[in-house]
Amino acid sequence: MSAQSAGIFLTEDRLAIRDMAREFAMREVLPRANELDPVQGEIPMDLRAQMSELGFFGILIPEEHGGLGLGLSEYAVVVEELSRAWMSVASLIARGQQFTAGFDAAQRERYLPAMARGEFLSAFALSEAEAGSDVANLSCRATPDGDGWRITGQKMWCTFADGADYLQVFARTGPVDPAHRSRGVTCFLMPKERGSLPDGVTGTPVRKIGYHGWKTWELAFDDAWAEEVVGELGKGFRVAMGDLDTARIHTAARAIGLARGALEDSITYAGQRVQFGRPIGENQAIRFTIADMATQIEASRALMYQVCAAVDAGQPSPVQASMVKLVASEMAERVTSEGLQIHGGAGYTTDFPVERYWRDARLTKIFEGTSEIQMRIISDALLGRPDSR
Repeated sequence: MSAQSAGIFLTEDRLAIRDMAREFAMREVLPRANELDPVQGEIPMDLRAQMSELGFFGILIPEEHGGLGLGLSEYAVVVEELSRAWMSVASLIARGQQFTAGFDAAQRERYLPAMARGEFLSAFALSEAEAGSDVANLSCRATPDGDGWRITGQKMWCTFADGADYLQVFARTGPVDPAHRSRGVTCFLMPKERGSLPDGVTGTPVRKIGYHGWKTWELAFDDAWAEEVVGELGKGFRVAMGDLDTARIHTAARAIGLARGALEDSITYAGQRVQFGRPIGENQAIRFTIADMATQIEASRALMYQVCAAVDAGQPSPVQASMVKLVASEMAERVTSEGLQIHGGAGYTTDFPVERYWRDARLTKIFEGTSEIQMRIISDALLGRPDSR
């Protein structure tokens, strides 16, 4: 990190937060990741408890609701540090503070304090087999039943469905309007026991190549009961889109953390690995590669800091959020791949964490909107939307 960026963005308070998160990540998270990720083990509960004690679940939650009341800048700093150790842990803290768009005053009063303590974490049930990037194309349906609703249909890519304390389920409550397909979708809050799925919901874990530490599920809803609506009836699409800027900056921070892990591990490895009688770090090819990796990370981080500062100043920009997500995720795949290459054959084993960074970096180009979706958002802002004829 350059002295200039540290001086401008990393205030004394943010440096203290960063150093605290870094010490925790390297001391507690990284050893668990190295042990559990290769065997697809789950994030331990005691680690979650430590994260709660440090306030990680409440960074963005106002102080009056038990959180730290900090901004996106502090959030991104912590996320980068956790992701440098294990991206899944960096993702876990979003489950208590990133999925609250649409909560009314009563729901905020009731749920935010528990979220800030890490005691009411969510799983987001939005995507379906035919509704990935086309998130308005939902077929899961909710029908009225007395004081509540019965939900029937399929959901895909619901990470943490078993470990969460509630599901946030998006289902169609109105007819499909071909001209405005996002209308008629409602968001439901479905509380459940941690460690199980709700009554009327069955699931199959997705066989992933990465993002281990928790399961990602394909879910089937069969008259599953829900009675609490988040946001307005029929306007759930606004809830789904409400946290996207934060989610995309969160992903940028995760991507930067992964890339930094690959860089730091590569520097260490290049100093230890001896070939032809000298450390490989003395070879110009390796040195230039490491220099390029570091430069790409710094450039992505600088843009992330700029976007975070704008949001915290009350000047959010969905286009800039898409830009930083695009830049950082594409960078992370390149940099982690270079890190694996520096490790040679050793990098293609689970004995070194660099392969984990590489696998997880690939996912950052897909979730929270693919790179192609980000480029569409950016190009539409610059050129206008293309004629639909």
